[in-house]
Amino acid sequence: MSCLRIYQDNYIDATIVSNRFIDEYMAEANDAQLKIYLYLLRMMNAGRTFSISGIADAFNHTEKDVMRALKYWEKCKVLSLEYDNEKNLVGIHLLELENKEEPAVSKAPVVSLLPRQEEKNEEAEILPEKAEAKSAASYAVQSPSKEGNKPPQAAPSAFAKPSYTLDELKAFQEKESTAQLLFIAEQYLGRTLSPSDMKSILFFSDHLHFSDDLIDYLLQYCVERGKKDFRYMEKVAISWAEANISTPAEAEGHASRYDKCVYSIMNALGKTNSPTRKEAEFIRRWREEYAFETDIIIESCERTVLATDRHRFEYADKILASWKEAGVHHKADIAKLDEGFQKNRPAKPASDRSIDKYNRFMHNDYDYDALEQELLRN
Repeated sequence: MSCLRIYQDNYIDATIVSNRFIDEYMAEANDAQLKIYLYLLRMMNAGRTFSISGIADAFNHTEKDVMRALKYWEKCKVLSLEYDNEKNLVGIHLLELENKEEPAVSKAPVVSLLPRQEEKNEEAEILPEKAEAKSAASYAVQSPSKEGNKPPQAAPSAFAKPSYTLDELKAFQEKESTAQLLFIAEQYLGRTLSPSDMKSILFFSDHLHFSDDLIDYLLQYCVERGKKDFRYMEKVAISWAEANISTPAEAEGHASRYDKCVYSIMNALGKTNSPTRKEAEFIRRWREEYAFETDIIIESCERTVLATDRHRFEYADKILASWKEAGVHHKADIAKLDEGFQKNRPAKPASDRSIDKYNRFMHNDYDYDALEQELLRN
């Protein structure tokens, strides 16, 4: 028999968008970024070439807007931008969309980008963005090492979130208690949960061994503080797991002690607002790394307020770091340090003694003027 050909009268020229893109990437992108990504998919499926200026004309954007959108998707590891030796953008490589917690793998085809000849000189000025600094906790892909060309791997944490498969997520959703838990989560958040959100809840239950009641309290605790991001919730959950918290009552007591301590410290420094991220990091360092009780931290804050009205967190940190080095564990240890300093301090002229009465309780081994100058230089 001869070969047959198959035809379809109602053939629709369509562009396919990954469900993972819709579930995990679309919500965080703005209007321009979404339009440009969909346009790239359209051009790739059609096998067409185009230019930056062509995209800008199509959507009434500037070329800078287009480049910003492309670099945003490159940062999200949705695509990679390819340049020639003269730093001209010549191609866009659409990457296979992976779980955001895993590095993307380059498997998708390349979209050809051919600039218009008259615009080549303008686009030649577009340079790749400088690589952003990576923090110790970053999940970004690192450069290969010399040994074996493998990226260095950080030691896994006992509470690190596993990479769950769709089958594991489906099995979790089929549990009788899960439906109610997911319903409660959607009520707290005021939106439908994405697969990524559900994986976070699975992480709380499966890996951290939180009960449904504790997960319920965790969601409520975070939402009441204006935090509806599951990445924030995961950090709170891990801190509770590290503190061996297993019931809502224990979590409430832990949160209450922490909130009361933070309020006292902020108040002692003359602040009435909630701590910023940097300020919260100072408080965490004083309580966890320095292991100081609240009364010692408050003492340093009171001395700070009377010494300066600027850079107070940095100023208090210098005091506490010095006390930690001196082996301070109780307020009585601070008094001994002050007493020792008094004995070794040169006597002041009589004319200066009345002036010194106001600051007499501040006696210790600090040169506060020099300390403030150091903080200002930093």
